[in-house]
Amino acid sequence: MLDAQIKTQLAAYLEKLQRPIELVASLDDSAKAQEMRTLLGEIAALSDKVSLRDDGQHALRPSFGIASQGEAPRVHFAGVPMGHEFTSLVLALLQTGGHPPKVEADTIAAIRALQGPLNFETFVSLSCHNCPDVVQALNLIAVLNPGATSTMIDGALFQGEVDRRQVMAVPTVFVNGEHFGQGRMGIEEIVARLDTGAAGRDAEKLGAKDAFDVLVVGGGPAGASAAIYAARKGIRTGVAAERFGGQVMDTLAIENFISVKETEGPKLAMALEEHVKQYDVDVMNLQKATGLTAGDLIEVTLENGAVLKSKSVIIATGARWREMNVPGEKEYRGRGVAYCPHCDGPLFKGKRVAVIGGGNSGVEAAIDLAGVVSHVTLLEFDSALRADAVLQQKLASLPNVTVVKSAQTTEVTGDNGKVNGLAYLDRVSGEARHVELEGVFVQIGLLPNTDWLKGTLELSNRGEIVVDARGQTSLPGVFAAGDCTTVPYKQIIIAMGEGAKASLGAFDHLIRSSAGN
Repeated sequence: MLDAQIKTQLAAYLEKLQRPIELVASLDDSAKAQEMRTLLGEIAALSDKVSLRDDGQHALRPSFGIASQGEAPRVHFAGVPMGHEFTSLVLALLQTGGHPPKVEADTIAAIRALQGPLNFETFVSLSCHNCPDVVQALNLIAVLNPGATSTMIDGALFQGEVDRRQVMAVPTVFVNGEHFGQGRMGIEEIVARLDTGAAGRDAEKLGAKDAFDVLVVGGGPAGASAAIYAARKGIRTGVAAERFGGQVMDTLAIENFISVKETEGPKLAMALEEHVKQYDVDVMNLQKATGLTAGDLIEVTLENGAVLKSKSVIIATGARWREMNVPGEKEYRGRGVAYCPHCDGPLFKGKRVAVIGGGNSGVEAAIDLAGVVSHVTLLEFDSALRADAVLQQKLASLPNVTVVKSAQTTEVTGDNGKVNGLAYLDRVSGEARHVELEGVFVQIGLLPNTDWLKGTLELSNRGEIVVDARGQTSLPGVFAAGDCTTVPYKQIIIAMGEGAKASLGAFDHLIRSSAGN
C-alpha cells in the first residue's frame, strides 16, 4: 500500500520512537478494513518498537488506535488516514512513542492541566487541507492528557454517522458527544476554549509588554513580510494575529507564487511563520484587534481587553469570504451552506448543490464539485460569467452542471436543520424561482477586515484602508498593507511586496520622528 520511498522515510521517522507502541485494530469484513489491515501491517514491519493486534473494541469499524505498550489507546483513526491525514498518522505514532512535540512549554503545561474526561471526535474528509491541523491538535491533547481521547472519523466512510450527527462541514469536532466547533483550529485556540481562565491570564500578560517600535496587526503574507523587514532593521517588532497565515490557510493550490512552481496554502503559511520566528519578533497569535487609538504611542486594543502600545503600527488584517446576506445563510452555515468546496465537497457526494458566483473561484468550485456531487447549479448575478475563458470552456463541457445567469439569490431554505433548497429571482423576467438541493457553496469574493477601524482611519466606499505609495494611512505612524487596503489586485505576491513597503515606510517614519525630537 505504501510505496518504497514512503516506507523508507517512515522507517527513519520510527527510529525516533523512545518507547514501544501498539497498533490496536477494530476491523470488520469490509474492503476498507482489509486496506487498513494492510497499512497497519506495513507500518509494524518497519520497526521493532511497533506491534499490531486485531482485538480492538472500538465502536466504529474499521478503525484502529495507537497506544503505548500496555496502555489503552487514546488516539484513534476511524478510516484509513491517507492523503492530507497521513501526516496526522505519523505524528500520532511519534508522539505516542515519546517523541517530543514542537509545541511551546506553556501550551503543554496547559494541556496537562485540562480537566477530563475529554472525548474528542473529529469528522474529516481526506481531501480537506484544514482538517489535519485540528486532528493533530486533538491527538496531541490525547497523548499528553490521560483524561482525553481523540478519534478522527472519515466522513465519506462513515456516512451514517455524518447523517446522524448532521455533519455538513469539515472539520467538525464533538467533545463528550456535544458539538464543539467547526473549521480550522490550532492547538492554542482549542486549549484556550477548554481553559476558561486562559483569556484573562493572556490579557494580563499582553498588557504588561513594553511598547514596540513596530506592531504588525495581522499574520498573513503582508503581515509576515512587514514583520521580517522590520525585525531586520534591529528594532522592537511585534505581531498580533487572529490567525497566523490568514486567508492563505484556506487556499488549496498556489501556482503563481514566483520561484515556487506549486504549493498549498497551509504549507506556505507554515513557511511564513517559521521565517518570521527566525528573527526577534514577538508573535502573539489568536489575538483579534478591536480598536486603534492615536497618541504619543499608538494603542491597539485586543478582544480580550489587553492594550498593546507601539511607536508605529502596520495593519495587515486581510480579508474574509463575502457573504450573501440573505435569509437562511447564517442559519444553515455548516448545515449545507459552505465556503470551501475543497474541504466540504466530499460530504455532498451524490447530492445536488449550488455554487454562487461566476468568477474564477465560483467556476473552479463548480468544476471541482461536479466530479463529486450528482448535479451543480451555478448562479451568477450578472448577465455573463466573469471567469477566465479556459475555465468557462471546461465548465461548459460538464454534463451535470447548469449555469443560471442574471440570478439574484434571495433565500436559502431548509428543513429539520439542513438546507433543502435555494430561492432566486430571475432578473430578466422578474420571476421568483426555487431549486431543490442539499448544499450551497458561496464564492462571491472578499471583504476587507476593517470594521474595527471605522471612524478611525480613512476607508474607501468598499471598506478598504486608503493608503499612499508608501503604505501610509490617514493617521500618522499607522501604515497598512495587503488585501485590507485600496491597493488593486489581491494576490499573495502583491501582499508580500506591500508588506515590505509598509515596513520600510514605518521605519522611515520612526527615523524622521526621532530626528525631530
